[in-house]
Amino acid sequence: MTLLRNKLELNLTQRPRRLRTSGAMRDLVSETSIQPKDFIAPFFVVPGKNEVQPIGALPGVSRFSVDTLMGQLERTLNLGIKAVVLFGVLPETQKTSDGHYAYDSDGPVNEALREARLNFGNDLVLITDVCLCGYTDHGHCGLLKTTPRGVVIDNDRSLEGLAQMALSHAEAGADMVSPSDMMDGRVGAIRQTLDAEGHSDVGILSYAVKYASAFYGPFREAAGSSPSKGSSDVPKDRKTYQMDARNSLEALREAELDEAEGADMLMVKPALPYLDILAKLRPQTKLPLVTYNVSGEYAMIKAAAAAGVLDEALAVQEKLTAIKRAGADLIISYHALDALENEWV
Repeated sequence: MTLLRNKLELNLTQRPRRLRTSGAMRDLVSETSIQPKDFIAPFFVVPGKNEVQPIGALPGVSRFSVDTLMGQLERTLNLGIKAVVLFGVLPETQKTSDGHYAYDSDGPVNEALREARLNFGNDLVLITDVCLCGYTDHGHCGLLKTTPRGVVIDNDRSLEGLAQMALSHAEAGADMVSPSDMMDGRVGAIRQTLDAEGHSDVGILSYAVKYASAFYGPFREAAGSSPSKGSSDVPKDRKTYQMDARNSLEALREAELDEAEGADMLMVKPALPYLDILAKLRPQTKLPLVTYNVSGEYAMIKAAAAAGVLDEALAVQEKLTAIKRAGADLIISYHALDALENEWV
């Protein structure tokens, strides 16, 4: 081993480590923080009474009937989270080719909206998912039609059902509706319908940038919304309407179109593989940006933690910080309640 004969002469006037000397110092100069108000908590709502249905693919997450959901909403509010998004889940026997139960005034989401408003007034922002996939027997986000090219998604005919679904949620008490279907023109159709029916104060959180992703798998089990159902000629994926992972300029275009059609907030989904998209979109818009830390991202961390190969608390802290640092104003995450209750953030 060679030894240095002369002492190194360092002239370091700038030492970044000075600002990392203690936890208090690191907190003092931290650039990104996660607050309870940054979260939107997702919940699955099912028909019935006294239902708490654990979801195998999402450890720690369950489906709730309206009565059991109220306790979860109170828990959410007590943690300082100000908003929830509700996803309706129906039995297969109520799913139809046109998905008309999506706008049933007595459906589980509508019932949950009325009960939540009664219990919590305006303390909790109530957001609803607007999509037909959980209500159609073929599992697609729009209606189907047969063309010379085969069975395809009928974009324009799907807009009426989506607008009716949004209207039914507004009438039940939703503060915001959140179209996740990725049909062209659906934000404009919903905005026009809500305004015409006296609900101009109901906002639209648009899934403006939603990629066709492998990370949705556990959600599809939770919501019973896999597009692989139905006859053999029905498309088995959603690549004709959800975005191609290879594209980023297209994401900016989609967001710009939704903003022009009347969206009040814009979403990027999924979160972690598309932080670059979030960062590119941030300077383009002045609207609040939301990102969905999706089911597959949650399930991966749960599985890795269960296998003992990473620390769940530190991993959750890091991923949420990365999402916020990339430009998100609000984060939908299945980890939200655990992160706050366990003081991970």
